[in-house]
Amino acid sequence: MTTLAIGAAGRFAASVVPALVQRGARVRGLVHRPEHADQARSSGAAEVAVGDLRDRQKLDAALKDVDSLFYIAPAFMRDEAEVGKSVVEAAVRAGVRRIVFSAVIHPVLSVLPNHAAKVPVEEAILTSGMAYTFLHPARFYQNYATFWPKVIKDGALVEPWSADTRFSLVDYRDVADVAAIALTEDRLLHGTFELCAPGYWNRRDIAGLISVVLGREIKERRDLDVLGDVPQAQRTMFEHYDRHDLLGNPLTLAAILNKEPRALRAYFEELAHQDR
Repeated sequence: MTTLAIGAAGRFAASVVPALVQRGARVRGLVHRPEHADQARSSGAAEVAVGDLRDRQKLDAALKDVDSLFYIAPAFMRDEAEVGKSVVEAAVRAGVRRIVFSAVIHPVLSVLPNHAAKVPVEEAILTSGMAYTFLHPARFYQNYATFWPKVIKDGALVEPWSADTRFSLVDYRDVADVAAIALTEDRLLHGTFELCAPGYWNRRDIAGLISVVLGREIKERRDLDVLGDVPQAQRTMFEHYDRHDLLGNPLTLAAILNKEPRALRAYFEELAHQDR
């Protein structure tokens, strides 16, 4: 029984590999570049395939003799919907029996390209004949790691939307644990699960929490200059965030894990410890 984890060296799928191994699964990791193979192996992948998702031959080879599949699309990938559908088609050709698709909270938000692109993929899975689980996680704690050094340096949490906008958040390691359950047990089959940790956070709340963790004041600031340097899909997302909350319910995640999800404060404490 082999599970293929697509993006096994990526920021998010990399956490699915050890979660699967811990549950006794044999994992093959698919990475985009040969130099990422060692990273996938260090996470626990028993074997590694290298290839681009748009390369049918490489994708078919990666899926050979695979029983189940974990798929998360690279963030803001161009032609994401078409690539996702081709992944589903390849899985069907290979005889894959189960797929877990890590999508996004509220994919019905058609105004957001990175949300709407998930809908055709889910539709393709629903008509594929494979057993499936759809994961709809909130915004990831791990996004803060990207600009944590700048927060530390400048003493400010800077984003291009309103400080009043509230978000549900989640540690992607909890999402990875749910994915591993869905791939190794039957209790989540044919389900769609919104995955959020407790709390609704705006930028003031988060800056305040980081201040507590660091023991010094971290201010919050809105900066629209970043809008000139990002692709249109991200600009659209930021403009939407300026006007609308992005909220979900934490009940499902806690129920699946049978424990409290990882807390945002604990995540910031990890980042602070790594920074020392």
